[in-house]
Amino acid sequence: MSEDLSKKDQIQKWLYRIAIFLLFPALLINLGLIAFIDDEGIRSIVALEMKISGNYIAPTLFGEYYYNKPPLYNWILLAFFELSGVINEWSARIPTLLFLLLYASTVFYYFRKHFSTKIAFLNAFALITCGRILFWDSMLGLIDICFSWVIFLMFMIIYHAFQKKEFYKLFGWAYFLTALAFLLKGLPALVFLGTTLLTLFIFQRQFKKLFSLPHLFGGLIFFTILSGYYLAYDQYNSLENIFTTLFNESSKRTFVKYGWTETILHLFTFPFEMTYHFFPWSIFIIYFFTKPQNLKGVFNKGFNSKLDRWGTFQLIRKNEFLTYNLLIFFTTILVYWTSVEVYPRYLLMHAPLIFSAFFFLHYENKKEQTPLFNFFDRLFFIFCIFATLASIIPIFLPETQDFNYLYIKVLGLFLALGALTYLYQKLKTERLVILVLVLLVIRIGFNWFVLPNRLIIEWSTQMRESSIEVGQKFKPLYSYKSSVGLQPANGFYLTRETGNILESHYENFDTSAYYLIHENFRFHVNFKQYGKFKMMNKNLYYIGKIKRD
Repeated sequence: MSEDLSKKDQIQKWLYRIAIFLLFPALLINLGLIAFIDDEGIRSIVALEMKISGNYIAPTLFGEYYYNKPPLYNWILLAFFELSGVINEWSARIPTLLFLLLYASTVFYYFRKHFSTKIAFLNAFALITCGRILFWDSMLGLIDICFSWVIFLMFMIIYHAFQKKEFYKLFGWAYFLTALAFLLKGLPALVFLGTTLLTLFIFQRQFKKLFSLPHLFGGLIFFTILSGYYLAYDQYNSLENIFTTLFNESSKRTFVKYGWTETILHLFTFPFEMTYHFFPWSIFIIYFFTKPQNLKGVFNKGFNSKLDRWGTFQLIRKNEFLTYNLLIFFTTILVYWTSVEVYPRYLLMHAPLIFSAFFFLHYENKKEQTPLFNFFDRLFFIFCIFATLASIIPIFLPETQDFNYLYIKVLGLFLALGALTYLYQKLKTERLVILVLVLLVIRIGFNWFVLPNRLIIEWSTQMRESSIEVGQKFKPLYSYKSSVGLQPANGFYLTRETGNILESHYENFDTSAYYLIHENFRFHVNFKQYGKFKMMNKNLYYIGKIKRD
């Protein structure tokens, strides 16, 4: 018996090691291949303009003060630009991966305090391998994974410090992390903090503790950090517009802009849309509609009984940590649920909270060998078989025929996925861990075949090439009149290649410099044309030198 347990532990450890090993090719292969999207362009061009101007306090975009986001993530990007010695897609996206690994490590560290190593591991890797992160956000140089990690860390410290009655630690760290989150993304940080504190202290009937010296201590930390930054900012630019803009950034996605009709429609579509984005793990949400006391009868009874639904929550209620996770999930997600313009990347701090309940319920169902558990077990096996068979598709696609090492890569994917499918069938106790490995191998195949194909067919590739060509040929380069039509992704490449900020000039034009002149302005100014240039949004610009009147 002890030998069987030892063998089982060894197999489990090897699977964990393989998963960690696969992270590197899965996350790194072709990371810098695809051109920036505009949101990436904004983050990187603001950091680049800091470097060029020497102004690290008051961010600018196309030479004009940029109010939408505070500067912390731009500082981080600039640090990576300096450390790597290159300013490109790769160096802008590497911070995303490092923060993702920190985030997953934080999930493992705190969940290991309450669950087995396997459950903690699955929660950490479910974060990395959910569809939204694995096939989108992990490949982009955006704020959201870093911000989500900071907020999730705040969730965890608040809970664990509360359990130990360490209120100075609770409020001190909570407000310190909120200050960092505020410097990343502004007012949403305060919404997360306020909602979390109210939820926990009201639920635990400790509301009076919110009016205490430890809370004042935490507030002073927050005030000191933020006031220090904004006092420095005031030396460069007036503070008059900055807080108004931060508020507008937070409120523009609500019914204030979209009205009640779209808001009400969003209330119904939001759960289904978010479930889709966080597949495959979000499929476990079905467990919330079963009754744990009678799990084997769920398919006969259906999902209409209130007892079925509330029975599951009663089971979760017995676990205080899971209860906290779900309470924070539901209370902090409400602001997004009622906001029409919401992207899944805004919800990444919620994923581990809800996943913790998913895996808990999955293994509770496993104990009873319920029909629903067996259904998922078979469904994932079918998925593994399908992934294995699908891995040979690139051999038959015209788009991939010229790819390097096509047959070797396809053979490698087929053998790896085939072996994992076999292990899935054989190692019944490790099936979800093996599913993690399958997802990581699929991401490697995605890197090898999908990303190079996107490089060929996407307009962003042409945009990047033309921007680099224009930036290298026409120096210095500025914008005639308004920069409103300029796209940040284009702007990043133009700024990097010219070495100057793409400022807008309204008068006293430099006749020795080149200007981007929007097609709407071409009859308003006397200029010598040297070329044409299309932005990411297909707007046409002329490149020319302005002549003296």
